[in-house]
Amino acid sequence: MSRIPSDLRYSKDHEWVRIEGNVAYVGITDYAQDTLGEVVYVELPSVGDSFEANEEIANIESVKAASAIYNPIAGTVAAVNKDLESSPESVNEDSYANYLYTLKDFEASALEDLLDAKGYEAFIATLD
Repeated sequence: MSRIPSDLRYSKDHEWVRIEGNVAYVGITDYAQDTLGEVVYVELPSVGDSFEANEEIANIESVKAASAIYNPIAGTVAAVNKDLESSPESVNEDSYANYLYTLKDFEASALEDLLDAKGYEAFIATLD
């Protein structure tokens, strides 16, 4: 069973969002990393670029497949997790500790459009 922390919000594209102050951390869920398999490359967005919700923002490649990452909430990229350039497999080790990028200038109300932990758990139960 995939881990689903209760303090995060989730998209149906398997991204998670954690808000800390005025920064939104975004990563992929445990379910997503498990489905992808061993991650070998992460293509991250450029700092300063703005993206809408549900817009393709990054890519993850694994030994099984390449997968697009869709931005769960609109905002401007504030930072990227540079550690993933040299250690992309860290996403497999802990997908919740190893975020992909952070956003600024986002609308906190957009989180209401995302699933809570129970909603995400119910959603992925329909996929297996």
